[in-house]
Amino acid sequence: MAKSFPPLRLGKECLQYVSSFKYLGHVISNNLTDDPDIQREICNMFVRTNKLVRRFTKCSFDVKVMLFRSYCICLHDAALWSVYKTGTISQLAACYNRCIKTFFGFTRRDSVTQILFNLGLPSFNTVLHNCRPKAIFMCTWLNSSNSIVLYVRRILVS
Repeated sequence: MAKSFPPLRLGKECLQYVSSFKYLGHVISNNLTDDPDIQREICNMFVRTNKLVRRFTKCSFDVKVMLFRSYCICLHDAALWSVYKTGTISQLAACYNRCIKTFFGFTRRDSVTQILFNLGLPSFNTVLHNCRPKAIFMCTWLNSSNSIVLYVRRILVS
C-alpha cells in the first residue's frame, strides 16, 4: 500500500514531493538511505582525480601524493552515512583504488596493497574509519588509560 500525503502549501504555492534533494552538498533521499550520496561521492572522486591527472601529470612523486591526499581522500560526508548497501560502499572502495592507480600511472593488475604501501597512502577502509567521529571517539574512549576516563567508564558500566 503506497503512502499518499496531502498537498503541502506554502502561501498559495503547492509544494512538490521529491524522491531526493541536495542540502549543503549532501543528498537526502526519501527512503532515508545514503546510497545516492555515496554515488555522488563516487562521481566527485572520479572528477577530482581526472582534474589532477590532466593538470599535474609532470609533477614529482611527492607532490602527487600530497595532491591526492588533499583532493581525493576528503570524504566529509562519510561521517553522516549510516544506512547504505554494502555494494554501494564496495563501489566507492573500487573507485578509490582505481583513482589511485589512474593518477599514479599503475596498471589494472598491480597490487593495491603494494601500491598503498609504496605511496604511504591509507587503504579505503582506513579512510572510511577515520571519517567516522563516533568510531574515533569509541576507540579513544575504550583505549584510554587516563584515570578520569577510567573512573567515568567504571561508573557508566556499573
